[in-house]
Amino acid sequence: MTKGLFDCTGKVTLVTGGNGGIGLGFARGVAKMGGDIAIWARNADKNAAAKKDLLAAGAKRVETYAVDVSSEEAIVDGYAKLLADFGRLDCVFANSGRASKSRSVLTLDAQEWHDLLAVNLHGAFFTLREGAKAMVARAEGGEPGGSLVYCGSLSMFHGISGINNYAASKGGMGAVMRGMAAELGKFEIRANSIAPGYIKTGIGGGQDDMSEEMKVRMAAVDAHFSAKTPIHRPGKIEDFEGIGAYLCSDASQYHSGDTIVIDGGSLIYPPYAF
Repeated sequence: MTKGLFDCTGKVTLVTGGNGGIGLGFARGVAKMGGDIAIWARNADKNAAAKKDLLAAGAKRVETYAVDVSSEEAIVDGYAKLLADFGRLDCVFANSGRASKSRSVLTLDAQEWHDLLAVNLHGAFFTLREGAKAMVARAEGGEPGGSLVYCGSLSMFHGISGINNYAASKGGMGAVMRGMAAELGKFEIRANSIAPGYIKTGIGGGQDDMSEEMKVRMAAVDAHFSAKTPIHRPGKIEDFEGIGAYLCSDASQYHSGDTIVIDGGSLIYPPYAF
């Protein structure tokens, strides 16, 4: 049975940090359209759960790998294993990253600056660079095409105090993606970023695992962001299934160099709106 416009049958997608949160949502969209999935993440239990989830959603094949994306060598070795297993690569979603531990530019020290960039900027770049190499080799063999995707954030557009290393990584990779789009278009490889808004990823456990105090705090956070979002709710990982399927599939084959905002409209909502 055909999967329709967003058919991902026969396509292999790598998702870093794909065993939970936005990465799992992206991967699930590809899985529902019949694609094959490779996950790079280091938690074995979460990898096993994600594999079961994605196979149930419709993926033809799912493999998981423990790859440290802060290491260029580990990334190169990871691609060697992936290509040996799958034989091809069609889409990469560079999603791995962490939040900033900083709260002020005045106290942001060198270790925190570099440690975050090692994953969010350098790791993402090397992941996408090596993916691009595999796609270019395939193009030179007579089969052009491919989709490179980076997970950014609204800090690519907003000034947010304190988290300068995080914002630098997201803004820097946004520029990298536009450069990749310009350079790799001749191989019919497209490069885009996704900028999520406030998304409930499930980090920190579900409601059953929270103390009553934390439940109250999270409800207040949800209400705060929902009030500032035209679609009055937090985002869900399911909100990334459609964009995952679209960017993996041939439906997006002429869409490149873009930053796609998935935020319920919060980016365009002015602070004086009611």
